[in-house]
Amino acid sequence: MGAVVIVLLSLAACWPVALLPHDPYAADITLRLIPPAWEAGAEAGYLLGTDALGRDMLSMMVHGARYSLSIVGLAALLSLVVGVTLGMLAGYLRGWTDELVMRIADIQLAFPLVVLIIAVVAVLGPSFGNLVIVLGLAGWAPFARLVRGTVLSLREKEFVEAARALGASPVHIMARHLLPNTITPIVIYLTFDLARLLLLESSLAFLGLGVQPPTPSWGSMISDGRQYLFEAWWDAALPGLAIVLAVLSFNFVGDGLRDALDPLNRQND
Repeated sequence: MGAVVIVLLSLAACWPVALLPHDPYAADITLRLIPPAWEAGAEAGYLLGTDALGRDMLSMMVHGARYSLSIVGLAALLSLVVGVTLGMLAGYLRGWTDELVMRIADIQLAFPLVVLIIAVVAVLGPSFGNLVIVLGLAGWAPFARLVRGTVLSLREKEFVEAARALGASPVHIMARHLLPNTITPIVIYLTFDLARLLLLESSLAFLGLGVQPPTPSWGSMISDGRQYLFEAWWDAALPGLAIVLAVLSFNFVGDGLRDALDPLNRQND
């Protein structure tokens, strides 16, 4: 079920603007706060109603998925590349490389993450590229610690010793022998990290530090609709529901992968 929701959200993120029911940027004050189709007072053509500016909620949510999920996906990829690379180097080379990488990771993990991200984004400015870089670089440390721990247990194995005896370089050993054996915990953690990043991105957008208007994102839609909670609940509740479904889906997929790829579970089965 989680995978199905993720696929649907990915399709929504790729959906062309020209094929949306309405222009997500077009405001019409005469159509403001139209309720969803199942509520009294709904109008044909507005399945999920409209917001305070008369923009179609369905079109905005589908189009907003493009920015929310793109930022989260690219930030997770950046965290993955940086964290796996540094963790691999720290675990295999040991010595001063290990000490330097782990101390930098400890320093970063010691800071309150949300406060650190808000401060950096406020200084650099809220833009798509800045959000990807800040969220990505703020999340590499857990990947590095995970990979380092796995590599430390693998570097003394017989197949690694055999590769060294055959004259393989450290880069070859890390890329061809160690990295494939760390894929499982990396993929499992990545799914949980996507959920965490989506919550962070939505929080920044809610505070006005995400992609800027008129570009829609789920967090900014909640922020715009919070003042109409009693008058038009759908304005904030529907994008909030999209965030909840996405986060739950990433967590469900992570739990499923952990159960499916855990050797102990396979032995018990």
